[in-house]
Amino acid sequence: MSKIISSLQNPWVKNLLLLQEKPRARKEQNLIVIEGIREVTLARDSGFAFTLLFCCPDLLTPEELQKIDSLAIPEQIEVPLQVFDRMAYRKGSGGVIGLARPKRILLDDLKISTNPLILVLETVEKPGNLGALLRTADAANLDAVIVCDPQTDIYNPNSIRSSVGCLFTLPVVTTTTDETIGWLKKKKIRIFGTALTSSRFYHDSDYRQPSAIVMGTEATGLSRTWLDQCDELIKIPMMGKVDSMNVSVSAAIVVFEAMRQRNFNR
Repeated sequence: MSKIISSLQNPWVKNLLLLQEKPRARKEQNLIVIEGIREVTLARDSGFAFTLLFCCPDLLTPEELQKIDSLAIPEQIEVPLQVFDRMAYRKGSGGVIGLARPKRILLDDLKISTNPLILVLETVEKPGNLGALLRTADAANLDAVIVCDPQTDIYNPNSIRSSVGCLFTLPVVTTTTDETIGWLKKKKIRIFGTALTSSRFYHDSDYRQPSAIVMGTEATGLSRTWLDQCDELIKIPMMGKVDSMNVSVSAAIVVFEAMRQRNFNR
């Protein structure tokens, strides 16, 4: 380790806490906070550029310390346990917190397969939901996730935590609804929108072609723009008294039906 700090009043520590809490600070400094060896490693493997790494040797095995050294992050700071516990955004973060530059991926940057399967999220509001949706996308090895008009920072520490690092395992684009619709139609990708008003069940549609599955918010569903522009509107059968499931659960159901139809080959 190149430096050792032992006080919560240290400027580096204060700035880390600021970055965790304030989206504006993350934007102004062009930095994101990534906790956990797995998450840091996934981000590093995906080409995220780290500027600083805080490590707590009391929480790390010799093998883990060796793994951290192999990441070759230029600036590393050793932090004692009592300070690290106050710095960590979540419990069980594994003794590692990194600062890295965010990636801004554009639609035109996407390199999709010849028969893509894409998840589109409209105005996602809750970081925890976003993280859970990204876990589904990673499990299905989707071509990309497109977040339209987001109401939360995709690099919110809670998004990273709830995604267990899946934010770094596949392309995630933030853009507008209009740009997304234009791009999907240009690429001849069929648009399947989820809507309770649909008369067609999700398992009756054919996702073996280039497909985008669009999920709206839990409160209001898809906007009128998406409802008008989708090629098909689909719904999940609801057998109970409440006509809504968590958006991440709904996405998983439809995505894995698409994967089943594709024999779990993308």
